[in-house]
Amino acid sequence: MQVKIFFLAMFVLLLVACHHHRNQKGGLKNQIDSLSKRVDSVYTPGLGEFMTSIQLHHAKLWFAGKNENWELANFEMGEIREELDNIQRYNQDRPETKSLSMINTPMDSLQNSIKGKNLPDFKKHFLFLTNTCNNCHQITKHGFNVIRIPDIPPVTNQVFEKN
Repeated sequence: MQVKIFFLAMFVLLLVACHHHRNQKGGLKNQIDSLSKRVDSVYTPGLGEFMTSIQLHHAKLWFAGKNENWELANFEMGEIREELDNIQRYNQDRPETKSLSMINTPMDSLQNSIKGKNLPDFKKHFLFLTNTCNNCHQITKHGFNVIRIPDIPPVTNQVFEKN
């Protein structure tokens, strides 16, 4: 009789455990579904936000290079490259993204002038970069966005001269 009670108790315990496990599975599925919905609604910056950031770094790059602050110029180049990578990552569905590769040659030329600490080359390659941006805007039907070499620093609370 004790053996029967033992097996009956084990059977009941097994049923309870299975039921609890099934409920946990349902709870986990609900959590996964909830997280999936939240991920789908997470904010992703648009192309305009990335381009505005690039425009700011473009201007800061000009003043850093013009003042031969090569360390800052190199930093700003890195920031621009990071934003270009972000465009590739987050805006793959935009047709404009296909034209981004045209910026590689001017970026590489400008990077070399920064590494060489060559101000005349920097100015020449900065203009090349700026013109390429405008050419890309034309090709992607955004020709109304015309970029130029800035006249005044975009921010007044940063020192662009070399320390």
